[in-house]
Amino acid sequence: MLRIAVCDDEKRESDYITALVNEWAEGCGIKTEITVFFSAEEFLFKYEEDKNFDILLLDIQMKEMDGIELAEKIRESDKSVQIVFITGFTDYISRGYDVSALHYLIKPVEKDRLFSVLNKADDNLRKTEKFILLTVDNESFKVKLKDIIYIEAFGHSCCVVCNNRDYEVKSPISDFSKMLDESFVRCHRSYVANLRNVSRITKTDVVFDNGKSIPVSRRMYGDVNIAFINYYRGANQ
Repeated sequence: MLRIAVCDDEKRESDYITALVNEWAEGCGIKTEITVFFSAEEFLFKYEEDKNFDILLLDIQMKEMDGIELAEKIRESDKSVQIVFITGFTDYISRGYDVSALHYLIKPVEKDRLFSVLNKADDNLRKTEKFILLTVDNESFKVKLKDIIYIEAFGHSCCVVCNNRDYEVKSPISDFSKMLDESFVRCHRSYVANLRNVSRITKTDVVFDNGKSIPVSRRMYGDVNIAFINYYRGANQ
């Protein structure tokens, strides 16, 4: 599933873009979850809790914070999300290079141009997204690493806790270390945390963007805290 945000302070424009995105997704056989925001501030409020968007369609001319300022804030922690600007003017195009925008679309947005940009965004995501395969009750599931919040061990089984659902897998937590990337850190003998989704670390807990928390052991706290700091320093470079 692709999670797409449409951010435009004009309802007529956001309805039009949303309808086109739905048409594109249906034609490609791609499942999408589209969320509409009517200001940059509204999007940022949601983004603080949930950073797992794949494509952002951002109007540039909005009240208060504009689309480019919003993109600059997003790029502080997310280098992979596909950003597409929508504008009635060409004056802003040079600023888009600073936030690695995928494309600019000039209003009124043409369907074929939008479809072409969405195809390119989808291709980019497929090339860069990291996945693991989980087997549950003889079914295999492809799960994005960024969607995993944490992994909890129960003896020789694990619960992989994700944004949209949990997976109970008959596999020891040590087996997951071979499939995970540098964003994951062991914080307790029974827990592995995904630093992508961590909002803060206390002396006793790892707290995630969605408000959930898991324990961090006293012995591991120092290493976990350093890993957290280094991860986000690297993300902001």
